[in-house]
Amino acid sequence: SECRWDRQFLLNCSFTRISTIPEDTSKIAVTADLSYNNIKTFVCSDGRNEEWMLKHLNLSNNMISELTLNTCTNLPILETLNLNGNAIHTLTLDMPTPVHGSKKYNIVDRLLPALKVLSVERNNLNTVPRGLGLLQSLQTVHLSSNAIKQIDPKDFQNCSQLKHIDLRNNKITKIHPDAFRDLNKLQVVVDLRENALTIPLPQILVSLNFLQLEVYLSKNAW
Repeated sequence: SECRWDRQFLLNCSFTRISTIPEDTSKIAVTADLSYNNIKTFVCSDGRNEEWMLKHLNLSNNMISELTLNTCTNLPILETLNLNGNAIHTLTLDMPTPVHGSKKYNIVDRLLPALKVLSVERNNLNTVPRGLGLLQSLQTVHLSSNAIKQIDPKDFQNCSQLKHIDLRNNKITKIHPDAFRDLNKLQVVVDLRENALTIPLPQILVSLNFLQLEVYLSKNAW
């Protein structure tokens, strides 16, 4: 392929006009930059479950509209996933329901176990992706500049390591009072600027730890 590979750490396929992941992609690269291409689909596992040594994967500014992460059992040390600037309207993380009590899908502990940063800015999401709690190491989630309309109580359920939530520039009009209640490690920012909130949020704010947290609420409709 036209990708540039330094034979050690970096695989650079940026601006190469590829539409699929090259078959000769190195599995031992630490960083893979696949940004600014024509990629429409990305499938983590090719069926062989050959593990990649990636820590940083950049798929920003492509043409991805739907993405399923619940097959990503072959990226055991991936720490950052950049999906900014695509056309993603569906991002699936939660596992399929087992049939008749089967344990067929009992691989949740292998779903991106090291992922710390998930960035899905400038896409077409109208809800927070369900299943974020399955990403056991997730610390930062960037969801700004989408079309998210409300925050439900289960959106960040079980996100026990989450420290930073960026929801700026969405269309949020409603936030459930318990939406952030169990996020005990939030200590950086909850960014809700440039949304459509019309009423103050005392119930939500009371549940947060003010001693460590910054909450940004400017440029709303109130």
